[in-house]
Amino acid sequence: MAKEKKVEQITDMETDFAQWYTDICRKAELVEYASVKGFTILRPYGYAIWENMQQIMDAEFKKTGHVNVAMPVLIPESLLKKEGELVNGFAPEVAWVTMGGSEELEERLAFRPTSETMFCDHWSQVLHSYRELPMLYNQWCSVIRWEKTTRPFLRSREFWWQEGHTIHETAEEAKAETEQQLNCYADFFENVLAIPVVRGRKTEKEKFAGAEATYTVECLMKDHKALQGATSHYFGDKFSRAYDVTFTGRDNKLQYPFQTSWGSTTRMIGAVIMAHGDNNGLVLPPKIAPVQVIIVPVAAHKPGVAEKAEELLQKVTSLGIRAKADFSDNSLGWKCAQYEMKGVPLRLELGPRDIENNSCVAVRRDNGEKTTVSLDELDTCIPELLEKVQKGLYDAARINLEQHIFPAQSIEEAKQLQEEHGGFIKTMWCGEEQCELEMKEKAGMSSRCIPFAQEHLGDVCACCGKPAKTMIYWGVAY
Repeated sequence: MAKEKKVEQITDMETDFAQWYTDICRKAELVEYASVKGFTILRPYGYAIWENMQQIMDAEFKKTGHVNVAMPVLIPESLLKKEGELVNGFAPEVAWVTMGGSEELEERLAFRPTSETMFCDHWSQVLHSYRELPMLYNQWCSVIRWEKTTRPFLRSREFWWQEGHTIHETAEEAKAETEQQLNCYADFFENVLAIPVVRGRKTEKEKFAGAEATYTVECLMKDHKALQGATSHYFGDKFSRAYDVTFTGRDNKLQYPFQTSWGSTTRMIGAVIMAHGDNNGLVLPPKIAPVQVIIVPVAAHKPGVAEKAEELLQKVTSLGIRAKADFSDNSLGWKCAQYEMKGVPLRLELGPRDIENNSCVAVRRDNGEKTTVSLDELDTCIPELLEKVQKGLYDAARINLEQHIFPAQSIEEAKQLQEEHGGFIKTMWCGEEQCELEMKEKAGMSSRCIPFAQEHLGDVCACCGKPAKTMIYWGVAY
């Protein structure tokens, strides 16, 4: 993290983390507020980050046989109501279309809050035989959920995401798909976004509406609050039965397929901001940065400097690295602050003295460390430095997570630990919803997940003292 603050327009994260976050979203030119309340405009730089995320994730999905489709944005009310849990779960957030042109519609149409219903309706028409299974679909789109309170990336009335929807011949295959996609998300967070995660299962209270089981990757931000990163759901054959999705099985009898869905959103950009950013702005992992290397000529007006900087740009670009050079007449200080604000992972400074020494100065965004790099060794040094930035960000986030997981034996202890340190509080739990509600009421924490990596912290529930069934993570979440 840079030692000195260079951008006065950003509120210090230690002073007001929420305002610091909003300042970065706007000053780094990621989003701007739209004229419709609760909606945001994803600006070119923000969209470029999302595009890089899309490309990486889409390639991973395709490796496991998934294909992309596009479903309609509007859902008939009668179709949405066929599966009761889903419509009840989303009812407060659904936006409705009631007019078509100047005429009132015979039936209200919902802007999709999620697309399970549309996929099921489609499958009911095109699925015939077990030979056509599995159907492994994914959709990149936006959805609308009429949130009461909004914040860029974290919670907005329209957001961009991918939603995977699959159907399978057997429950075992569908469960394996659910787990596979959860691990895909976890790998993406850790290896691409440089954010360590806790993998686990949501409680019955917190699972997705209509799901038999919901699995999650949970992250910890710099303010020690939790953020749900992505989720994967197993539905069993509940939706298939509700929407009459059938196929002729191997025994020549009609059967219902087993279904999954899984999704991740532009909320991941918010996670990157809050996991890695500092008081000078955004800090981007190299793998998703629109510009991985920025070249800043020093004293560009002097003979040969601009030409050498252009040559340096061509060399770096030829390595397959996303690079740019700033030849504007802005001051060196302004340029450095600007690209720190935008989170560019590596800055290369090149001036007359550097040219004499056949070198340039590389400055890491994550820690401000400067390295002199020979212009003859760019092909090895620059990729190595970018990898060091990627690893440095992950290591710092991992330390933040590991140092903010605390065991507790009672609600009182859990509350005290949360108030003093934040982070994840782990306790034993009996599995009863009443204890979840009590933890929320008395300690202000919701259940985050029942982690796959279980520990034995005792024999009784920290909330009620009854025999414990599992270990659970609690936290204050976005």
